[in-house]
Amino acid sequence: MAAEQAADGYLFDIYRRYIGEPDDRTDVYVGFGLFLGGIGLAIVGLVLFVWGSTFEARTADYFAWVGPAYGVAMGSLPVTMLGIVVLLPSERRMLYTSIAGVAITIGAIVGFLVVYPQDWNGYGADYTVQVIAVYAVGLAGIAASTGAALIAHYLDMAQQAEVVTTDADTDEDDDPELSDAEIQRDIDDAMEGVELSWGGVEQTEHKRLNFSSNDLDDVEIDTDAGTTTTRSSGVDQQVAGLKGLKGGETKQTTSSSTVDDQTAKLRELREQQRAEEQATAEDDGGAVETVTKPVGTLFDRFRNLVKRN
Repeated sequence: MAAEQAADGYLFDIYRRYIGEPDDRTDVYVGFGLFLGGIGLAIVGLVLFVWGSTFEARTADYFAWVGPAYGVAMGSLPVTMLGIVVLLPSERRMLYTSIAGVAITIGAIVGFLVVYPQDWNGYGADYTVQVIAVYAVGLAGIAASTGAALIAHYLDMAQQAEVVTTDADTDEDDDPELSDAEIQRDIDDAMEGVELSWGGVEQTEHKRLNFSSNDLDDVEIDTDAGTTTTRSSGVDQQVAGLKGLKGGETKQTTSSSTVDDQTAKLRELREQQRAEEQATAEDDGGAVETVTKPVGTLFDRFRNLVKRN
């Protein structure tokens, strides 16, 4: 019982893999039975022919084995093709055409066994042409019905694939579009773990300011142009300045004072630095950087302070 169930499952797995879901269990059993039976008949015919060939040609023993070998081989092809038609989910008229073709070929095989060998292939009355003609008509009917069943099966598979593709496209078109609120909620969820200060600058926890000693070497300061200084006092003005960085409100507080004195001192300090650098370079070139680096750093910080104010 277990072996029968295993064979049942294997046959249906093959059918579903290569053909599709079976409409009737009987068609699966009969179809595979005829298909495998036709292959078996071909093997039996070959074995009989090989065994008959071991006897002397045109003797009674030779014809006793070779005659049935030919008949079995002639019946194997129609039976195999009928099994294919039964397996395919084809129309009933194609199945009936195949059965009629098999019946015609069986009649031709019976005629062959009757006339062989005394009235076959130039001997006796020689019914070779008549038997072959009848067999060919039956085989042609089976071949036509088998081809029609195969074409119908492939067309049905193509239509099913087209329907599946159309349904998938329709499902994609029916998907609702996301609203602006849903999009904004998704953006907020994605940005929830990101910390940014006003202005889009990433937030840091230190208070260090890094300056380069060469930032203002090539900057020319115009002493004739008035400069304005923006200062903020109190929490409210600082908040207003931060909002200005963010892109909201902008507010500036300007004063009428200039930085002429500071500019003059800056130039004097710069000339003094250059003189010291030149004198030091003449005495000891390697000590220039050691002596002037603190002064240059102080000078650059002073210039940056003036620029910021």
